[in-house]
Amino acid sequence: MEYAIKRGHKVTLFNRGKTHPELFPDVEKLRGDRDGKLDALKGKTWDAVIDNSGYVPRHVRDSAQLLSMTAGRYSTAGIYEPFVDGSWPKDGLGEDGPKTELPEPGSEEVRKYYGPLKWLCEQEVTTAFPKTATVVRPGLIPGPGDPTDRFTYWPIRVAKGGEMLAPGSPSDPILYIDARDLGSFCVHLFEDRITGTYNLLGPKGTLTMGELLDSCRKVTKSSPPLTWVPGSFLEAQGVHHFGLFPWLDPKGKGWGETVRDTVEMVPDPAGRAAGEDGGRASARSGGEDSDGVARQAVADPVK
Repeated sequence: MEYAIKRGHKVTLFNRGKTHPELFPDVEKLRGDRDGKLDALKGKTWDAVIDNSGYVPRHVRDSAQLLSMTAGRYSTAGIYEPFVDGSWPKDGLGEDGPKTELPEPGSEEVRKYYGPLKWLCEQEVTTAFPKTATVVRPGLIPGPGDPTDRFTYWPIRVAKGGEMLAPGSPSDPILYIDARDLGSFCVHLFEDRITGTYNLLGPKGTLTMGELLDSCRKVTKSSPPLTWVPGSFLEAQGVHHFGLFPWLDPKGKGWGETVRDTVEMVPDPAGRAAGEDGGRASARSGGEDSDGVARQAVADPVK
């Protein structure tokens, strides 16, 4: 939103008006619901649509088909793991790789079948906009507005001090896409009339878990001893790798790049007073105010 407005675009928001309705007071806001309440979208035209909340194929089909008559282009946020079992062959995997299927046809249980449902949502968009659809598949998304603690946990925990668990090994790569880069990328796609499917992960080059924690130690001026625990052990304890963001077991090859190629952790000393949970509550309470915990500062965008 902020980037599109900064670029001079006239923006319309369509949502239920339940989460932070006070944001962006100067833009047009249409109220409705994806589940059968789309009347506010009728009779209006737009150059482009960015759909970042499609989880149920039926909902996406209804909005995409309705807007196919009044919008020039349509972008949807897919999932970067639409492939079978989320597996990554040694030599990488192309777009022609086998996709995951919905085990229970017709199911709308998003928590149970997140990947298969997102893949079906992608297909609904490309069906409604066969020549002007854009599918953007981000990885995990930190940055302003991220309600989770998967990124902010690390600088907070480092600042707290004391022996600290670190997942995998120092050389394990980490992958993510900054929310601001994701937003600007989507806007540029429309401005340049680019279609197709894009897997968005980065940063450009290689960033390791060890380097991330070293950065946290440097800027917090805290150097807790790190105990590296194998990923296999963590998985055996029921710890999913998404819960340890942004660490990932090394698999396959790179899937894309983010436009930010430098990560800096900027802690707020007031946010260092973490609770017994090692900072998770503090990170969550920060919500979108990521400057109050830790944020990713910007390097010059890669042109």
